[in-house]
Amino acid sequence: MNNKNDFIVKFRGTRGSYPCPKNNYLKFGGNTACVEVRLGNQLVILDAGTGIIDVGIDEIRNKIISDNPTSGYCTTIILSHIHQDHIQGLQFYRPLFIKNSTVNLFGMASSKEDLRDTLQMVLFDKVFPLALDEIKSDFNIQNFLQDQTIVLSQNGIINVYNDSESIKTKDDDIVISAYKTPAHPKNGSLSIKIEYKSKVLVYATDKESYIGLDKRFIRFAHKCDCLIHDAQYTHQDYINPIQPKQGFGHSTFEMAIDTAHCAKAKKLFFFHYDPDYDDEKLQMLEGEYVSDNVFFAKENDEIYL
Repeated sequence: MNNKNDFIVKFRGTRGSYPCPKNNYLKFGGNTACVEVRLGNQLVILDAGTGIIDVGIDEIRNKIISDNPTSGYCTTIILSHIHQDHIQGLQFYRPLFIKNSTVNLFGMASSKEDLRDTLQMVLFDKVFPLALDEIKSDFNIQNFLQDQTIVLSQNGIINVYNDSESIKTKDDDIVISAYKTPAHPKNGSLSIKIEYKSKVLVYATDKESYIGLDKRFIRFAHKCDCLIHDAQYTHQDYINPIQPKQGFGHSTFEMAIDTAHCAKAKKLFFFHYDPDYDDEKLQMLEGEYVSDNVFFAKENDEIYL
């Protein structure tokens, strides 16, 4: 059982683009994007790449050995966007298929589309044995916009506020807000901020920096305790004259460092590694970039904020 003040971040999938189930990807991880966040007795999951599968397996295992194995599961999932590497594990998140469970999912759909309709089309009805309407849990899917704030209480009650509304919170509430990064094809991506017990986590995957940096994002992430930031490419790969990566919607390690420095983030974790970068490559880069407050995210590593 977590302490009511715990703020625990666990990397479940650190890879971008597609999974890498290979021996030389075991240290940094081969699962696609997923970060598990424990906040008191609430579970928030950032993105649903293949890393979410093990979150569900562990949830069920822990419930079986607990004092109340028949009680339901309650999960809040936030999707940064709906590219395949951020949703491809969702159908295999096991609490979805347990009748007395609740899964609340928020995210940004494609332009002018409803998120539920989109997920139903790309993940369930035509490409999976079950239709979305056949899911046993109470599965609530809702669009999440930049001008909205989610307030999650410790008893699982969720309220969504628009910018024009007064936000009401208690001391142990979890406050989740978003910043839309337009520089990720084709509809942008949401960077997510989670605030709990005076600690702040910012998750910024699939984000490409501008020349001079993104000043609005820097304000969004200002003085956060932990910044998880896209670092898919080395500078050399980013400007490669044969196959440049500019405009792909991803950052270099230098971009992440510059952003963290300007935002005055206390800790920076690189994330969303290119699938071409195996453990040997990332270990070499780790020796170049790691410092007292700069780290490489590794699958199953935990951070206590």
